[in-house]
Amino acid sequence: MRYHDITKDDMLNGEGLRVVLWVSGCSHNCKGCQNPVTWDPKGGVLFDRAAKAEIFDQLDKDYISGITYSGGDPLFLANREEILALTKEIKEKYPNKNIWLYTGYNWEEVKDEPVIPYLDVLVDGKYIEKERDVSLPWRGSRNQRVIDVPKSRDGSKTILYA
Repeated sequence: MRYHDITKDDMLNGEGLRVVLWVSGCSHNCKGCQNPVTWDPKGGVLFDRAAKAEIFDQLDKDYISGITYSGGDPLFLANREEILALTKEIKEKYPNKNIWLYTGYNWEEVKDEPVIPYLDVLVDGKYIEKERDVSLPWRGSRNQRVIDVPKSRDGSKTILYA
């Protein structure tokens, strides 16, 4: 997996203060995307032990609520295996931290992915420029949903977060 940045003390990409991993690779190519530089799966740098240590250093801090995966798309096919491994490790090491994931896929397309049981919140859907709404918390366009993953996993209905 490759990534472009690790943002510290982020307040925009999930609830509370967070660390954000901006991964490389996205096939959605949303018009008006704020991060088109992250689309290329060969862009950025290799996610290595130093990058993981940087994330864990942030998660060690009491005031950090959790981690957010964004990009690019963490569920881009080439990212899924490493995102799953990292997420499992974070859940085990930091059980009180929450994990958010942004994806251009819809919940219905990814709800059975192996990483889903380890997530707390999933922000789904492609960014649609004509539905842009900067007043919405944690998302860029009205079609996107902020999903409470544990409450939605039984499959009976999709429950929105807060």
